[in-house]
Amino acid sequence: MPSSKHVVRGRWRPLGTIVISLALLLAAPVLAQPQASQDLLSQADEVLQKMSQVTGLPVKGPLKKQVIARPEIEKYLIANLHEEMTPAEIHAQEALVRAFGLVSREFSLEKFLVSFYTEQAAGFYDPKRKTMFIADWIPAELQGMVLSHELTHALQDQNWDLERFLHATRDDDDAANARLAVVEGYATAAMMQQITGAVGLGQLPSLSPLLEMVIHQQFEEYPAFSNAPYFFRMQALFPYVQGMGFIQAGLQRGGWSDLNALFDHPPQSTKQVFEPSAYFNHQTFPPMALAAPPALEGVAGLRFLRENSLGELGYYSLLGQLASESEAKTVGQAWLADCYRVYERSGGNDYVLVALTRWSSAEASLAFFRDYHTILTHKYPELTTDPRSGTDVFVGNAANGATLLLRKADQCAWAEGIPPSKADAMLAWLRAL
Repeated sequence: MPSSKHVVRGRWRPLGTIVISLALLLAAPVLAQPQASQDLLSQADEVLQKMSQVTGLPVKGPLKKQVIARPEIEKYLIANLHEEMTPAEIHAQEALVRAFGLVSREFSLEKFLVSFYTEQAAGFYDPKRKTMFIADWIPAELQGMVLSHELTHALQDQNWDLERFLHATRDDDDAANARLAVVEGYATAAMMQQITGAVGLGQLPSLSPLLEMVIHQQFEEYPAFSNAPYFFRMQALFPYVQGMGFIQAGLQRGGWSDLNALFDHPPQSTKQVFEPSAYFNHQTFPPMALAAPPALEGVAGLRFLRENSLGELGYYSLLGQLASESEAKTVGQAWLADCYRVYERSGGNDYVLVALTRWSSAEASLAFFRDYHTILTHKYPELTTDPRSGTDVFVGNAANGATLLLRKADQCAWAEGIPPSKADAMLAWLRAL
């Protein structure tokens, strides 16, 4: 078994604890010239008081604020990425998306993330430095939205300590994404409440579909965003769109003060964000464990990189990219639990993936089994079918080794890139799960 120093368990959001506003995607392009820096900063204290009135969160300290240019934003994001993640963690995250077939083998995660977020970073709040930053190129018409969003983060930080809140489940990707949805969804809802004025969000039907539609209409204005794989777009928008829907569902049950409980007892999975009733009705989704497969122990040149859970958000994003958005909305929402393990062969860029999933019914697991079989045929064009394949089992051979996919009741398990000499042992182990 590889030593523990190689194991990486880190939350998926690689840009760390800074909370970024994608507010520019919420409105049509504006050609007006941005306001002078001093004028912009002078608004911040007034807006902070307004957001305190909206949310009921008291202002507990002075506000640090700074106007920042696009080149500085890029440098800041690079520095934050390296503060938050070691090179080994970045490598493991990159291996994850490669192993699942979401990106090419030449994909650079660091370059992609910096370009992706720099393009849309209208503003951000850094809980480490207790400072709100707003981009100097934001037109005056949008500055109020950005300030409302980011200053809500400042209030959250003063009342709950965002650094601690966002790092509390660092070893559980799905729980970390759920917490991020609370933080961003709350700030987005507060921003929308400031726009709607006297009409409370709790009195309105869900605004998430409208928000999602407006964002999609603006894709062409942001090439790094529009050209990104669906997986990354969904991961980026989830905290804002589904997060706001989750917060609005909470407001429909009570007022802003009732939302304080979310920071003391946040959702533990993204499924509870997709389905707010699951959280508010105290429905839980126990985590799934996946032990190290004995068949892979002692395999020469094989190094264990990472274990974690994709969660409903991960499988929704994966199916949306590799199958269809329709399958994501049907099969993806039937997710109940999962766990995966990623290994890397010496020389890099070649991986072994082992995964176990549980679905809401045998019918849902069958639907996923069929979807993932189709995904495998696209992922490995040279894939051949072994005679051991049957109704609920697929055994295939590809250039990187054996591919095994099994379904049993409400579970699906699979392994990719298995050395041919270990295929029988791995198949028996998967059957026993």
